Amino acid sequence: MLSKEALHKDIDAMPEEFTEEIYDFVSFLKRKLINESTEAALLSESSLRKGWLSPEEDEAWKNL
Repeated sequence: MLSKEALHKDIDAMPEEFTEEIYDFVSFLKRKLINESTEAALLSESSLRKGWLSPEEDEAWKNL
C-alpha cells in the first residue's frame, strides 16, 4: 500500500503546471466519498424509520 508520505513526495516532484489537475482529482475523490456516505445514510433511513417512529421508541427516549 502506498503511504501518504510517498504520495506527498511524488506530488512534490510533479511540475507546477499539474497542481491544479492534482487538486481537481483530490476534490473529485472527496466528493465521491461524501456522496457514497450520503447514499448509505439515505438507504438505511427507510429501514431505521420503522423502529424510530414507533411509540415504544418515543417512550424509551422521552426522558432524554
